[in-house]
Amino acid sequence: MAKGLLLTYALWAVGGPAGLHHLYLGRDSHALLWMLTLGGGGVGWLWEFWKLPSFVAQANRAQGQRQSSGRGTPPLSLIRFAAQMIVGIYFGLVALISFSFMANFYIVGLPLAIGLGVLLVAAVGNQTSDFKNTLGAAFLTSPLFYGRPIAILPISLAASITAQKHRRYKASFGSETLSVRLYRLGLAYLAFTGPLAYSALCNTAATLSYVAETLDSFLSWFSFFPLLGRLMESVLLLPYRVWRLLVGDPGFSSTYFQEWEKLYEFVRSFQDEKRQLAYQALGLSEGATNEEVHRRYRELVKIWHPDHNRHQTEEAQRHFLEIQAAYEVLSQPRKPRGSSR
Repeated sequence: MAKGLLLTYALWAVGGPAGLHHLYLGRDSHALLWMLTLGGGGVGWLWEFWKLPSFVAQANRAQGQRQSSGRGTPPLSLIRFAAQMIVGIYFGLVALISFSFMANFYIVGLPLAIGLGVLLVAAVGNQTSDFKNTLGAAFLTSPLFYGRPIAILPISLAASITAQKHRRYKASFGSETLSVRLYRLGLAYLAFTGPLAYSALCNTAATLSYVAETLDSFLSWFSFFPLLGRLMESVLLLPYRVWRLLVGDPGFSSTYFQEWEKLYEFVRSFQDEKRQLAYQALGLSEGATNEEVHRRYRELVKIWHPDHNRHQTEEAQRHFLEIQAAYEVLSQPRKPRGSSR
C-alpha cells in the first residue's frame, strides 16, 4: 500500500518526537533514534517538516521495486557525520550513568554503547555501515583514554569516521509484519532505558555523582578549545534559553557570563552534594579532618569487609563499596570554586 503524505504529516504532528511517522514509513532505525532522543531534542523533529515529502517518496519507491545493495557508495553527508558524533556521545553518557560500576566498563561497555549509537545513525534511511569495522574502531580507541569520562569524545569521533568510510546502501530484504517490528523496537527501547531508569530511581545518589563528574570533565576539557567550548555552552544552555523565552525572567540579567555562571554553579551544586553524601556514608560531620576521615574509613572497612560477614555477604559488599567510594571522594582535594574558570 502506498504511503500517504497527509497521514505522514498527521503522525509527525501527533507523535513525531516518538517516531510514529517513521514507523509508518518503514524507517525503523529512524523511529528508534527518535524514541531514544525525543526527536533529536525536538530540533530534528522540527527540521523534518521539510523532509517528509522526500521520505514518503523514498518509502513508495522501496515498495515498488526491490532495492539492490550494489548501487555504489552513498554521498558523504556532514549532517549525518555530526549526528553520529552527537548520538555516540549521548549513548556514551547514558552508559556512563548506567553501567560505570561494572568491571572493565571503559574497555567493553563504553565503546560498545558509543559504537551502537553511531551505527544507529548510520542505519537511518536507505543507508547503513559496516558493523565490525565501526565497533572495532571504538574498541581500539577506548584503551588510549582508559578510566576517563572524556574518552567518550575520541571514541565517538573514531567510530563516526569509520562508519562514514564504510557507508553503503542497505541490501534488499523481505517485508516484516508490524508486530515483529514493534517487538524488535520495544526490546531495543527497554535495553536502552531500563538500566538508566534503574540507576535514576534506585541509585539516585550514585547517578547524580556520575552526571556531575561527567559534566565537570566536559566543562574542564572544553576550556582549552574556545570554539568547541562556545558550541558546547550553547548546547547546554539551549533548554534554559528556551524556558526563558517561554516564561520569561525579567529579574535576571541575560548577559552571556551570568548565564554561564548559573550553569557552572548548577554543576558545582552536584559536586557539593556528592561530598555531603560521602560524609554521611562514613558517619562524619562536614568539615572533618583528613585524619578523622582516614581513621573512620579504616574502622568501617574492618566492620564491613565481606570476608568478615559471610552470613550477610550481599549487604556487606554493598556497604564495603559505598565506604570505598565515599573515602575516594573525600580523599580528593576540593577545588576552589573559581579554579576551573
